[in-house]
Amino acid sequence: MKMMRLTATLVSLMIIGGFATNALADTADVIVYGSTPGGFCAAIAAAREGASVILLEPTAHVGGMNTGGLSFSDSNQTYRDTVMGLFDEWHTRIQQDYADRGITLPYDVSVKNQAHWSYEPHVASRVTTQMLSDAGVQVLTERYLSSVNKSGARITSLKTTGGTYSGRTFVDGSYEGDLMAASGVSWTIGREGTAAFGESLAGKRYPKSQMNINGFDAGGAPLPLITTTDAGPTASGDGNVMTYSFRLSLTTNAANKVQMPAPANYDPARFEVIRRYVQGGGTSVGFDTYSVPNGKVDANNSIGRQFSLGLVGGGNGWAEADQAGRAAIFEEHKQYTLEFFHFLSTDTVFSASQRASVAQWGLCADEFPDTGHFPPQLYIRESRRMQGMYVVSQNDIIGDPVKDDPIVVSSFPIDSHDVQRVALEGGGVINEGTIYPVRQNGRGYPYHIPYGAILPVEAEADNLLVPVALSSTHVAISSIRVEPTWMILGQSAGIAAALAADQDVSVQDLLYADLEPRVLAQGQVLDLPAGFGPPEPPEPLVGIGASGAVYIRSGDNNPAYADTNWNDDSDNEVIVGPTTGDLLRGLFKFDVSEIPASDQIDSVSLVLTTHSNSPGIGGDNTFNVYAYGSDFDEATATWNAPGAGDTTPGGTFGTLLSSVTFDTADLALAVTFGDTPEFRAAVADALAGDGFLRLILANNDETIDPHNFARFADGTPFTSENRLPELLVIHTPEPATMSLLALGGLGLLRRRRHES
Repeated sequence: MKMMRLTATLVSLMIIGGFATNALADTADVIVYGSTPGGFCAAIAAAREGASVILLEPTAHVGGMNTGGLSFSDSNQTYRDTVMGLFDEWHTRIQQDYADRGITLPYDVSVKNQAHWSYEPHVASRVTTQMLSDAGVQVLTERYLSSVNKSGARITSLKTTGGTYSGRTFVDGSYEGDLMAASGVSWTIGREGTAAFGESLAGKRYPKSQMNINGFDAGGAPLPLITTTDAGPTASGDGNVMTYSFRLSLTTNAANKVQMPAPANYDPARFEVIRRYVQGGGTSVGFDTYSVPNGKVDANNSIGRQFSLGLVGGGNGWAEADQAGRAAIFEEHKQYTLEFFHFLSTDTVFSASQRASVAQWGLCADEFPDTGHFPPQLYIRESRRMQGMYVVSQNDIIGDPVKDDPIVVSSFPIDSHDVQRVALEGGGVINEGTIYPVRQNGRGYPYHIPYGAILPVEAEADNLLVPVALSSTHVAISSIRVEPTWMILGQSAGIAAALAADQDVSVQDLLYADLEPRVLAQGQVLDLPAGFGPPEPPEPLVGIGASGAVYIRSGDNNPAYADTNWNDDSDNEVIVGPTTGDLLRGLFKFDVSEIPASDQIDSVSLVLTTHSNSPGIGGDNTFNVYAYGSDFDEATATWNAPGAGDTTPGGTFGTLLSSVTFDTADLALAVTFGDTPEFRAAVADALAGDGFLRLILANNDETIDPHNFARFADGTPFTSENRLPELLVIHTPEPATMSLLALGGLGLLRRRRHES
């Protein structure tokens, strides 16, 4: 392929940021700003298409989070056989790096299962550097963007702290969308309200339980680590971003351990809100760790805990800040991280064993030597988002996943960390903003990201692609925002940039017919997994009259619910467990009427997601699923409606269909009630009746006191959009071949593509 060549005179070689580069090269076919995973993959992909490429990095660190501490690939929560291309090659080369040194990893990249893939940061950095070098990419570090020169809608050059660089096409690979913003492209930040795009997961989110502590000091001021006393209207959006944090490389190996630095000016009063929580019996404090080769762990902010490594609210203002402002915010996060670690390991509010369990960890001596072994990259989970030619929203992920111009198959769960920590005037503290993973069987919903999502409006910039700060809502970026997706987005953007430069067309005028074969030629996958997307045939079935869940309890012995049998919880989660003197039960109603009554029901499974809600509650507990009939009156939410038959107090459950025992302390555990003859018969009976399968979920362990120890949801109202819980029915038409019928979200019916 013929491409424009460098016009600058190449007179000498020098080492910049570990890369051999041409000292005076300042012009290329493609200029990429930001060496995040999306950025460096864009640079490699463009170079492999024959383009000359300069990759400009504003800091001294190349690779973003991939080489900056994030050592655990979240691709285990994706459909790995669709996350290919440079992401797959990068992991394969990491595995080979270990194999060349006689180390066998506990996973095989060629096997596309849900195993945990992890790697050491210095190995990831070595592989990234080599891939960029092999591709012939010129990498220049410490080039912070100062301004953008344009001719009409066309960017001509970037002025940075290390020089000015000209190109034909440009890629914004930064987490923050800095090049996009400096180019005059429209953008937004924060969260939309629920009405903006019709997203049920938008607006304010309260899936975590309220902490019954006072969030104010003696003078009436909010305690440190409280971000607000007014979260704003529930359905409205705001300008806040989810929590930023560091991913810490830690070890207990004395031969490779560096003591965690003591924080300067440590003030134990900063953690008074956590201290009050722990003194009141709270235990949801700490961080998550993922095993990494050679005796290390990757320590991460815990999405499920009340307090963790993330500085809630600390990322607000990062995107808009200048270089000095970001440096200050970076140091604020580092200070909080060191203080939080010091607090956990020294404060007497924790037991000696709890303090020792934290104090055993130290930084890794063989990681990040240039920054005192502390990670050089802050985890920017979300920042600016372009307002481009196509805005990806919740509906594109769950309701309408198929696009005509796909450049990526994405499938990480919708998943947002805390956004605010609210002190309530009447008492109590609550974290707001978390979206617990919206997924099925441990993986998110697969969907296409269209080419239009990385394109600005042509009048604003006609030679810029934005694969990281792409055009999406907050809910959608909560799924897109992981390195596997950003890597393949960057790869597609790099290919498009090279093609547009070669053809001398705007990125908006580049034909998808030209782009698609090159994306596929570089090893990417653009087909959704079997069972997703439009069926062939029949046409998609919609609007099957989802009934909504019924939340009930048997009896009125609990004074808190003296006037009703409804569980009137504001979060609408189904809560299952004993209350004072009786049992709380969850009812589900699925519309199965679209299954032909003549079909043979081959198998049935019910999938729910549970997470522990109350501190200290857990252990092995048995839950049973029953079919119910006339003993419950759905209109009044009472048992034993007049004339319904059974007179036993509390009503009868009906037929036992299945049971499962699991540890309710395990957060976000997917629980599947397996197939039984009774389950199959219940579906057949429902088809022979009114077409609705009615199920009761009941906990038979009456030894647990709190009634809200388990939730079977992600904390959001059950709707036809979020599809929780899920009922999967496999049935064989007579005499046709087997097909799949998935019923999700209390009645949302979807046919799955048949398998031969």
